[in-house]
Amino acid sequence: MSTLDVVLGTLAPCLGRKSKPGKHYRTSPGSCPSMLLTLSCPRVTRAAWTFPGWPISMFLNTLTPKFYVALTGTSSLISGLILIFEWWYFRKYGTSFIEQVSVSHLRPLLGGVDNSSPTNSNTSNGDADSNRQSVSECKVWRNPLNLFRGAEYNRYTWVTGREPLTYYDMNLSAQDHQTFFTCDSDHLRPADAIMQKAWRERNPQARISAAHEALELEDCATAYILLAEEEATTIVEAEKLFKQAVKAGEGCYRRSQQLQHHGAQYEAQHRRDTNVLVYIKRRLAMCSRKLGRTREAVKMMRDLMKEFPLLSMFNIHENLLESLLELQNYADVQAVLAKYDDISLPKSATICYTAALLKARAVSDKFSPEAASRRGLSTAEMNAVEAIHRAVEFNPHVPKYLLEMKSLILPPEHILKRGDSEAIAYAFFHLQHWKRVEGALNLLHCTWEGTFRMIPYPLEKGHLFYPYPICTETADRELLPTVFHEVSVYPKKELPFFILFTAGLCSFTAMLALLTHQFPELMGVFAKAFLSTLFAPLNFIMEKVESILPSSLWHQLTRI
Repeated sequence: MSTLDVVLGTLAPCLGRKSKPGKHYRTSPGSCPSMLLTLSCPRVTRAAWTFPGWPISMFLNTLTPKFYVALTGTSSLISGLILIFEWWYFRKYGTSFIEQVSVSHLRPLLGGVDNSSPTNSNTSNGDADSNRQSVSECKVWRNPLNLFRGAEYNRYTWVTGREPLTYYDMNLSAQDHQTFFTCDSDHLRPADAIMQKAWRERNPQARISAAHEALELEDCATAYILLAEEEATTIVEAEKLFKQAVKAGEGCYRRSQQLQHHGAQYEAQHRRDTNVLVYIKRRLAMCSRKLGRTREAVKMMRDLMKEFPLLSMFNIHENLLESLLELQNYADVQAVLAKYDDISLPKSATICYTAALLKARAVSDKFSPEAASRRGLSTAEMNAVEAIHRAVEFNPHVPKYLLEMKSLILPPEHILKRGDSEAIAYAFFHLQHWKRVEGALNLLHCTWEGTFRMIPYPLEKGHLFYPYPICTETADRELLPTVFHEVSVYPKKELPFFILFTAGLCSFTAMLALLTHQFPELMGVFAKAFLSTLFAPLNFIMEKVESILPSSLWHQLTRI
């Protein structure tokens, strides 16, 4: 075989023809730019057969601006079609098609375990029936764990200069006081008549002065309440005033109890005296809890719930749950939950998250995400995850406060169920209980976001509860001090990565196509420079390999 045959065999792929030994080709200078130069050499030069340097350079020199316009336009069209399909699939099924295929089909091939969030197929009918409840979406509830204005809220204002309570929140409290602590027969007793005006007074100092004026006439239970709530600067002072209020309240309650059947007026008075007495005893129990006498507080709450079992409006069981968790008496906590975690009673963050905490406590100390992904979830772990998902669906704002992803503020006096205000009130008192259970926050951190994959459209359809109310954000902005607190809204479902990627790819290629069409020569220069830079490391590696290996070996590889 002659030298010309070897050269033609080397260049045949570039010329588009297959070489055969002993066959001569007619060539022209236009057939290959380096043909004459190569044939003039006694042997094949390195520049002639080095891959990919010489073919790529020749290929780039033959490209025209029309090619770049067509390439970028086609890429933009294809990525745009993928974006449209991904968006349609995400809107219909709530997940990315590419992500779902990767998790469902590629992950098992790579040895992973599909550890998706378990569906709650064994959910009780009670929770499922809650979807059919006609619940007032924007009903505001009295915070059962609200702080004392004088001893806590005002002290915060003195230290920081910030007002922790909004006007809307305090106005609701004034309405509650007028509802619970006054009645139509107050004008018959001078002290009660003064207090009826005091509860309507907006100026705190005027309210306190009216309470002192009422006490000068007689022992008035509601006057002691006002002074304990607003004038006392410490919990100890508030407790002393509440103890005086108990004596006055019990006397009024016994007298009105004997006369309650004598007419509608006496019945209303007895109802008012009952509300006053329950309120005083509940706040006394809260004083004991704040002063560290937790067992005493638990006993007072239990006695109060036995004495007045029908007064569920005060939600005393939530105070009891918090005190029992402080004592780490988890068996009694479970007993209280069994009674109040019922479909006939309204749910709350305290009920749902305490139930989740108890189930997480059974597995959290040994829970490991890596081990769970390898072997799957056990029955106890699955129950704990389902309980967390149930709690997060009820109030999705709580985990960020428990995981300290958002800073806490003082809870308001009123809360909105499933809203940010309820989340703050729960986390403010229960964060310590989650920290006390080893691994509970780690389990919550690993599993709480899985709730949103089960509920693609929470404002339209719920899973275990009725759809998430739309009005919560507006109501929370009225209840919470937005000056120094950013109100949490329902976590919007983030777009999958592949939708964002295809959107960016489509926009980028469309921009390249437009620039290439407007500035073809300049974009051609940029394209050649980019491709040359891209393949520069490969050329460098080939040159190093060529310098190490003998030229005869390259000659044999070229023939192959």
